[in-house]
Amino acid sequence: MNASHDGDTGAVLRALNEHWAIMRIAVFASAVFLAWAPRLYLFYKNCIESLLSHDIALIRNFAGSVFAAITYNFGPRTVTYPHRDFQNLPFGWCTITALGRFDHRRGGHLVLWDLKLVIPFPPGSTVLIPSAIIKHSNVRIADGEVRYSITQYSAGGLFRWVEHGHQQKSDFRDSLDEKGRTDERARQQARWTNGLGLFSTLKELSTL
Repeated sequence: MNASHDGDTGAVLRALNEHWAIMRIAVFASAVFLAWAPRLYLFYKNCIESLLSHDIALIRNFAGSVFAAITYNFGPRTVTYPHRDFQNLPFGWCTITALGRFDHRRGGHLVLWDLKLVIPFPPGSTVLIPSAIIKHSNVRIADGEVRYSITQYSAGGLFRWVEHGHQQKSDFRDSLDEKGRTDERARQQARWTNGLGLFSTLKELSTL
C-alpha cells in the first residue's frame, strides 16, 4: 500500500494486483492467517484499518487482505538465500506462495534453518511463517524449470507508527510526560511476551 512506483512499473503492479488470480491468492493467504492465528490477524487488521482511516491517500493492495505489502519474485528461477526478514514485525507472520512449473520432489523445497526442517513446497502452495525470526530459504530447481513466488507482509515500522499515534518515534517520546515515559518503557518490556500471546495453540483453535 502507498507504493511509490510510477510509470510503467506502477501500471504493471496495478495490473497484477487487479488480476483475479492474484486477488484469489492474496485473499486466500489472509484467510489462512485468520484461521490459524485469529488474534494476530486482528492485530494486523486493526493496524491497517487505522492507517487507512488516518490517511486517505493510502491505497490498500487487496480489500480482503490484512497485509500492507506484497512482493512479486518473477524468477524465472526464484531462489532465496538463508535470511530473516528483520524489518517485518518480529512476532508477525508473512505469507509465501510458490508458483511455476517444477518438480517439487527434487527442488523448490522450503528450508526453515532454525527448526532443521526441509519441506516440499509444490507450485500453488502457500505457507505462513514468522519470517523476521525464522531463518528461511528455498532449494534450487532444475535447469529448464520455472519458479516464481509471491509474499505478503507488514513492516514492523507500520505498527510502531500506529502505536505512537501516527507520528515518528522522536515526536511521540517528546509528547510524553514522566508517567507516560514510564508506561512506555513498561509496554516495550512486555512487547515480546504480548506478541507471543497473540499466537494460538492447536487446542484453542479446535474449540473455535
